[in-house]
Amino acid sequence: MLESILQQLGKSENIRLFHHNMKKAAFCSLDLSVSNTELNGVKISNPEECQIYIDGVLKRNGAQVAFGGYLEERKLYEESSHFSQGATRNIHLGMDFWCDAGTPIYTPIAGKVHSFKNNFTVGDYGPTIILEHTLEGYNFYTLYGHLSLASLDGLTEGKEFKKGQKLATLGETAINVNYAPHLHFQLIKDVNNNYGDYPGVCAKVDVAYYANNCPDPNLLFQF
Repeated sequence: MLESILQQLGKSENIRLFHHNMKKAAFCSLDLSVSNTELNGVKISNPEECQIYIDGVLKRNGAQVAFGGYLEERKLYEESSHFSQGATRNIHLGMDFWCDAGTPIYTPIAGKVHSFKNNFTVGDYGPTIILEHTLEGYNFYTLYGHLSLASLDGLTEGKEFKKGQKLATLGETAINVNYAPHLHFQLIKDVNNNYGDYPGVCAKVDVAYYANNCPDPNLLFQF
């Protein structure tokens, strides 16, 4: 299975999204779930309030990057109609890395550009890149959302990236369509007919399907 291959890769190799000098001590976990009582009274869907809360978590942990969010039920999306059409979507399908706008992002695995797009609807990803990868005969994809506009400059479908090559930089709130700066990283087995976009949040009724199609990114990173 792809999941076991990714897990073994994560155990055997130093998989990174950030600069190689950034050690694991620079990272701390972040809980943005509905069960986190620290968020009571915090309007987490407001990017300024969200950033204040994240800054506090980083400070008390002496960290540079806060991570987490896979299959997390969140209130973060309440202000956007993007997530309330049909069944309410509030289950997060990727892993978020919250850090400064402009932070460079590197490819954790060698791959090629499948597609890219600026998903500029409020609440969406903003500038987004999807890479295609092959490991031991398995094809799969990685999605990078909330990037800077400059990250899309010069990209072409099929452009190859080596492991550890600079891929992008993080966008500011005005560019990433109303979020505190962060990277949304998602593993996807089958992108179907999606181009430069793929659901990063789902409704509870669809969790089983998406959890199967979007494995836990921490298989790679081993936090």
